[in-house]
Amino acid sequence: MLDTAERDSEVSLETVYSSTLGSSMSSESICSTSFSRLSFDLLPPSPETLSIKPHRSSDFAYSAAFRRKAALTFRDFHLLRRIGAGDIGTVYLCRLHNSNQLKNQDEDEEDVSCLYAMKVVDKDAVALKKKSQRAEMEKKILKMLDHPFLPTLYAEFEASHFSCIVMEFCSGGDLHSLRFKHPHNRFPLSSARFYAAEVLVALEYLHMLGIIYRDLKPENVLVRSDGHIMLSDFDLSLYSEAIPAVESSPDSLPSSNALPLPYAYTRSHSFMSPFSCFSNRSREVRTIEPNRLFVAEPVSARSCSFVGTHEYVSPEVASGRSHGNAVDWWSFGVFIYELIYGRTPYAGPSKEATLRNIVKKPLAFPTATPTSNLELHARDLISGLLNKDPARRLGSKRGAADVKKHPFFKGLNLALIRMQTPPEVPGSRRRTKTTSLYPVKGNGNNNHKQQQTASFDFYF
Repeated sequence: MLDTAERDSEVSLETVYSSTLGSSMSSESICSTSFSRLSFDLLPPSPETLSIKPHRSSDFAYSAAFRRKAALTFRDFHLLRRIGAGDIGTVYLCRLHNSNQLKNQDEDEEDVSCLYAMKVVDKDAVALKKKSQRAEMEKKILKMLDHPFLPTLYAEFEASHFSCIVMEFCSGGDLHSLRFKHPHNRFPLSSARFYAAEVLVALEYLHMLGIIYRDLKPENVLVRSDGHIMLSDFDLSLYSEAIPAVESSPDSLPSSNALPLPYAYTRSHSFMSPFSCFSNRSREVRTIEPNRLFVAEPVSARSCSFVGTHEYVSPEVASGRSHGNAVDWWSFGVFIYELIYGRTPYAGPSKEATLRNIVKKPLAFPTATPTSNLELHARDLISGLLNKDPARRLGSKRGAADVKKHPFFKGLNLALIRMQTPPEVPGSRRRTKTTSLYPVKGNGNNNHKQQQTASFDFYF
């Protein structure tokens, strides 16, 4: 896991070259192209400008970024501090120059609606580590996304040998850090259910686009200022195909093992704009028959890459076998387990021991019996998700359509989960003292407090 102290260390050039996630694995033993769909050949050429999203007009950060006539460049941003470091890049907190909303504010006060997160990737460094494909994968996936629980890409540009992407800043931190603020380092069941529900909705959207996330863990689930979540880090994701369809629920099928052929909608491979969950509503009201399921799962995707974080990888990955969409549902089970019980189910004293436990150790819970019906449902859901056989794992066939029906989520309106009040709301404003990356002119007394300027910071 990414060490919290490392995230707050001083800005230096080494953060770009040597910041790594100790528990992340990326052995790029990719299968042949006929076996693994890892390319973006089905995607349209990248547009010169990012697609406009009118439904984000009330978002100040979005409006400030897109109201400018010219495309944003590195000269439009002011770096404030480093807020994170990953396997292929470093993340900085930044703001637009001459932001009108900042003019009348105290210098120690920041409005989170004006702030952005800029991920900086040293192209030379990732090329030496043979991870350039991962950086490009993340950038192209971000261009596809348009969802309340996924990042919005505000700008992309290059500065010297650095590649930069600008996304929204989440002031609430991540669920890993938030978990340690609760008794026994675990969330109440109701909070865990809420966060799991929002992650489930985000995973459904990703799988509908043919994107297998492959890096679900609390550290990658950020919390916005309104308390809702946002998934981050898509450099390990796998792109494949998914054909959304409406199918009959297994409960409504006749006593036959044959499933009906999907109907109603097939996605074109040559779409020209990202799929949006905010598309214009049709005036025609259609009545859907009972026991129908919307299914959009990339069941044909296969890869041999050894990627992920040790405590969250599935048995098929840990044992070196090929894997597909089922890996996301395994990590979803580990994710829920950790939120509720404060630890992952298969953690061992070493990475090797953890991988052995994932492959061989039976699932066990901290206590013999659950304390409530909700915990009973949670354990049943976790058991279905942590089935070591990917073919029998909950979600592997129909994806979120099957997972959402589980009693653990009963009573939640998943379609309108973003309208519900989250368990914790960080607030729209926070007071924080920001250490600038730049020396303060005419104030020699504060020079010793300034952080060392990295090579990348020279361009700003």
